[in-house]
Amino acid sequence: MAWNVFKFCTGLRVVGSVMILVVLAVVSVSYYAVVISNYGPQLLKGGSETVVAAFVLIVFHALLVMLLWCYFAVVVTDPGGVPQGWKPEADDEDLEAQTMPLSASTVAGLNSGGRCILKMDHHCVWVVNCVGARNYKAFLLFLFYTFLETTLVALSLLPHFIAFFSDVEDNASTPGSLATTFLGFVLDLAFALSVLGFLIMHVSLVSGNTTTIEAYEKKASTRWQYDLGRWRNFEQVFGTRRSHWLLPTYAEEDVRRMPSLRGLDYPVRAGIEGSEI
Repeated sequence: MAWNVFKFCTGLRVVGSVMILVVLAVVSVSYYAVVISNYGPQLLKGGSETVVAAFVLIVFHALLVMLLWCYFAVVVTDPGGVPQGWKPEADDEDLEAQTMPLSASTVAGLNSGGRCILKMDHHCVWVVNCVGARNYKAFLLFLFYTFLETTLVALSLLPHFIAFFSDVEDNASTPGSLATTFLGFVLDLAFALSVLGFLIMHVSLVSGNTTTIEAYEKKASTRWQYDLGRWRNFEQVFGTRRSHWLLPTYAEEDVRRMPSLRGLDYPVRAGIEGSEI
């Protein structure tokens, strides 16, 4: 019996629903550790401690809002699918490939709701969604704000984490606050380091105007016709309006005049004829 990849993706959606709860749980632990256990009470102490606490809390909440906005933008935004009845312009070399019959499992998957994702990068269980043309920017910003937020939490909890190992007599915190601080520091440090790796990888992909799947499929020696230069490659994902670069949205002007943001047409590098979808 043939293995149906579409049923596997359905299983990933179930796992992803649990992962959303995990994300919210980590956010809750971090919030309790930073706001309720440590820097909230520090606001009332006065002097320089109040200034530091106010700074940490303002930046923490600002990053948290952006993180959650980008996260749920990835979750709820349709990555884009091939429109019904749409067909690419075929050349002679593609005719044979287009007439190849689909496997039984693929046909069954398509009939059960499976589809091709525009500029698909990967399927992410953390967001219960595929990452493609229309939510890739939000995904990158989610990684960016997650790294900033988890780094801030880890650094702000570091003194309190060190205090966790101090003598109980010198530490006025309750056992519950100490445990939450310890857990929050460890979780956020781990997430900051792991997200940094993903962020570096995707920065490299954006700079070459490629996706995770394409990076694995193409040969290193092949000239990538969609590489327009780092600046234009960046604009293919984030748009041209600087006011929208740090937001999980696009300016209407960019959406109208940049087909790549809609996921169907992509410009190619000068000197290479033809274009691909």
